[in-house]
Amino acid sequence: MNAAQVMESEITSGLESAREAARNLAVTPEKVLNGILLSLADLAEKQTGMILAANAEDLSRMPADDPKYDRLLLNPGRIKQICNDLRKVAGLPSPLGRILEARSLPNGLNLTKKTVPLGVIGIVFESRPNVTFDVFALTLKSGNATVLKGSRDAHFSNLAIHELIRKALSDYGLEGACFLAPSEREALPVILHADRHIDVIIPRGSQGLIDFVRENSSVPVIETGAGVVHIYFDESGDPEKGRGVIENAKARRVSVCNALDTLLIHERRLADLPHLLGRLDTEHQCEVYADPESYAALAGRYSPERLFRAGQGDFGREFLSMKMSVKCVKDLQEALDHIARYSSRHSEAVIAEDPQVVADFLNKVDAAVVYANASTAFTDGAQFGLGAEIGISTQKLHARGPMGLQELTSYKWIVTGDGHVRPK
Repeated sequence: MNAAQVMESEITSGLESAREAARNLAVTPEKVLNGILLSLADLAEKQTGMILAANAEDLSRMPADDPKYDRLLLNPGRIKQICNDLRKVAGLPSPLGRILEARSLPNGLNLTKKTVPLGVIGIVFESRPNVTFDVFALTLKSGNATVLKGSRDAHFSNLAIHELIRKALSDYGLEGACFLAPSEREALPVILHADRHIDVIIPRGSQGLIDFVRENSSVPVIETGAGVVHIYFDESGDPEKGRGVIENAKARRVSVCNALDTLLIHERRLADLPHLLGRLDTEHQCEVYADPESYAALAGRYSPERLFRAGQGDFGREFLSMKMSVKCVKDLQEALDHIARYSSRHSEAVIAEDPQVVADFLNKVDAAVVYANASTAFTDGAQFGLGAEIGISTQKLHARGPMGLQELTSYKWIVTGDGHVRPK
């Protein structure tokens, strides 16, 4: 066999093991699943040095100014938080076995609708090794086996993390429950066409990756879309609230999908624009790409080396770096129209004191999460009390917004009778 055939054979073997493990996980007691997660948290803490050494090897191959660098970076603080999240997921109620509906038919048949695992979940992701921990925790807790297809950027980090996962699983005889596919691109088509082994694929990464998976997969796909995020500062907006929310949404962590990309500002509040962006300029050195009206309002009041005239390509752009665009709008309707045109339907926010403006924005904006007077940085499974997240779904079928344990289950109907037959 040539190299491609060998790779395909290895992947197929891993997928078959995952499918077998999924059958076992569906009936594995919750205390066992929790024990695996707690064991993994302990292992990760003890092996922090090993994880960081592998991560350093990955980081050495990526320029520090690459927007993906921060996503790839692990440090002791982030690993500690990962371990805390693993323990939180272990402590969450199981989503399995919940009775969604129970009733008896007139003919005496008894019907029960009960939550069950999806089965085998494939995760295709780019340079975020924390995803390896997060998605494994959620898929395991919800009784699912996991197939991970990471990128070459995080190759060594993922290998190190998967080694710890396998160790935690092996103590319970469930090694096959998490399969890490090769990081080479050639492995991806094999995964995308493994409909006999994988029940659903969830891509996490750039819009290009998501589009490729959706367009080339024969396995059902749940999209966790890229985040093109807007904040609309209304005529009635409070400047202090706006200043804090805008700074937090943009600067808290620029490389994540809930970070602010475009500020829309009411034309009657242009005089407040330098104040709203003041700390982004002085403390964060944020580059601003402004339309003509916004540019005029900022000229002389924002560092000239960081102020640029916006081109059409600066709207609808996910920056993933300390850059953003600004556009002046005449009213709420123009803001809504702009968002409808450019939004990725991830997270959108309004800063306003007028309750009618707030209500109209929340009701009319089509996004997985909409905010009033709060930062879009809260679009996160942990922040929503889900323990962690497998992604932010931007589609409308099955799941939307932060996907936690409940979103990783399906259901089945259980029908019991007493010799019932259906009449002809």
